[in-house]
Amino acid sequence: MLRHLKLILLAACCSCVIAPSPTPSSSLATSATASPDSDQPAPGINEVFLDADDATIKMLMVRFEGESREISAARNEIMAALKVTAGMAVGDVGAGTGLFEPLLSEAVGPNGKVYAVDLAPKMIEHLHRRIQEEKLSNVEVVQCTQITTELPTNSCDLIFICDTYHHFEHPQKTLADIKRALRPGGRLVIVDFYRKEGESRDWVINHVRCGLATVVKEVIIAGFSLLEYPKIKGLKENYAIIFTK
Repeated sequence: MLRHLKLILLAACCSCVIAPSPTPSSSLATSATASPDSDQPAPGINEVFLDADDATIKMLMVRFEGESREISAARNEIMAALKVTAGMAVGDVGAGTGLFEPLLSEAVGPNGKVYAVDLAPKMIEHLHRRIQEEKLSNVEVVQCTQITTELPTNSCDLIFICDTYHHFEHPQKTLADIKRALRPGGRLVIVDFYRKEGESRDWVINHVRCGLATVVKEVIIAGFSLLEYPKIKGLKENYAIIFTK
C-alpha cells in the first residue's frame, strides 16, 4: 500500500500536460518582484524522490524521458541553446534519470567532463548504472545535499538546472554554492515552469514555488548577471534563462 501511494504521488509530481505561456520581458532584469509567489518550496517536495525505490525509478524513466514530456521532446533544441563545446566541464544539477547525460557526454567529448548531480539515493544508483551501461566514461555522478552541489570549486564552465530550481529548499545557499563551483565567466542555465496565477494549470501553481520574475530576482541577488532568454522551439510551458558568473 505504501509503495502504491508513492507511485501515485510521483505520478502527480511528473505530470507534463503542455500549456502555452507568454514570452518573458527583458524588464525582469531590473524590476523582478516575488509576490504572489512563495519563498519556500511546497512542503515535502523532495520526499517522494528521496524515498523512491527501484520500481519508482523505472516509472520515472518512462515519464521523464517520454516524448509526451515537453523537456524530453525538446531535448535536442535545449542542447543547442546550451552551446556546449568540446572540452567543457558541465554540471547537470538535478540530473534525475540522466536524460541529458548521453547528449552532454557526446557534446563535451573525451577531453570534457560532465557531472551528473542528484539528491536521491536511488537516483544516484540509477545514474551509476546508466553511465556504466552506456559507457559514458566522461560522466561523474555526484550526490548533492539539500544545500550544496558537492561540485569542486571552479570546476564547471556551465551549470544546467532543468525543471529542478523549484525543488531548491534553500535557493540562496544553493546558488552561492553553484557560484563557487562555476569558473570565472561560467554560465548558469535554468529551465523551469512558468508560474502565473490564473493562467498556469493547477499542478504548476501547487507544485512550483515561484515564477520567472522571482527566479531572476533570486539569481541576481546571488551575484549572477542576466545574459539572455534563449528562444527554444518546443518549449511552451517551460522557459529558459541564462546567467553568467
